[in-house]
Amino acid sequence: MTTNQTLSSSAPGAVAAEAAASTPTRRSGGLDVRGLHKVLGGRTIIDSLDMTVQPGELVSLLGPSGCGKTTTLRMIAGFLAPDAGSIKVGDREVVHLGPEQRPSAMVFQNYALWPHMTVAKNVGFPLKLRKAPKLSKSVIAERVEAALALVNLVHHKDSRPARISGGEQQRTALARALVQEPELLLLDEPLSNLDAKLRVKVREDIREIQQRLGITTLIVTHDQEEAMSMSDRIAVMNQGRIEQFSTPSELYSAPATEFVATFIGSLNRLEGRVEDGRVVGGEGVVGIRPEDVVFVEDSDGGVNGARHSAVDGLPATVERVVPRGHFAELYLRREDAELRAFVTGALPSVGARGYARIEKWLDFADGKLVRQEVAQ
Repeated sequence: MTTNQTLSSSAPGAVAAEAAASTPTRRSGGLDVRGLHKVLGGRTIIDSLDMTVQPGELVSLLGPSGCGKTTTLRMIAGFLAPDAGSIKVGDREVVHLGPEQRPSAMVFQNYALWPHMTVAKNVGFPLKLRKAPKLSKSVIAERVEAALALVNLVHHKDSRPARISGGEQQRTALARALVQEPELLLLDEPLSNLDAKLRVKVREDIREIQQRLGITTLIVTHDQEEAMSMSDRIAVMNQGRIEQFSTPSELYSAPATEFVATFIGSLNRLEGRVEDGRVVGGEGVVGIRPEDVVFVEDSDGGVNGARHSAVDGLPATVERVVPRGHFAELYLRREDAELRAFVTGALPSVGARGYARIEKWLDFADGKLVRQEVAQ
């Protein structure tokens, strides 16, 4: 199935003619949001939010609980009316349309499957409700079969939701959205009900299907790993605003704000600045990624500051070792600061002494990134 193909396969005779007439070629409409504003209970939830999603792009709304990401998604879907702002899908203004009139489809956090219906009937349900264009039973069956094939669930088409796994329920909800052939696919925390291993598999499936169809997609999540692994770009939200909207690699390596730096990945956050490899007091904040702290264990068990301080860093003691799978996290105490470092290979023991060197760091002032520094 190529990017611009619909979910309808070719069919002979009248069915083919009806499918061609009633099922338009998929349009990859982008999303443009301007000045979106929402107040609930006297509190500003969304504060003049602007965002553009390019056609065929997958974007994640990422942020802590209460930052406004689900409220934003619900307004884009049409389930919640904004107090102000514009929402365009493609070149069409949809802010005054109900959810059933918008060229979008949504996958809910709890999947919202009818327990008394089979998988196939759940997937085909929105097509039966459609008033215009009205589809025949044969065309609906054809599109349901194609949607189930897309998510590898044809063998479960006659099963009820209670008889399939959580991952299969999630894929059923995804098929129900895709069968509508929307210009915009919306997903609200789609993986939150799955265990860790299944979550990885399903997110890979979602990304593969999204890229195959070329459908513009917006996902809400609070899981940074999920967002980083799936997204073309990520909008990091905080208190109803977008702090930074960029690629996963740029968010990690060049966070625009201190909030983004601490929310994306791990960070040693220290008051002051770095001078000659040492953290000293002063105004501002220093952010150091754990992988940018290098620890070298002293083979003779002693600490010779005169011999090592300039090149190998400052004397440090290992206070804690936390295995993280293919790497470990060390908690180190230096005379100037406590640091965390990521290491691989042979691990030092608690109490081991050596030298910790800071190779790169971020300087922040008033919560904003000022500069990126690399040790000489």
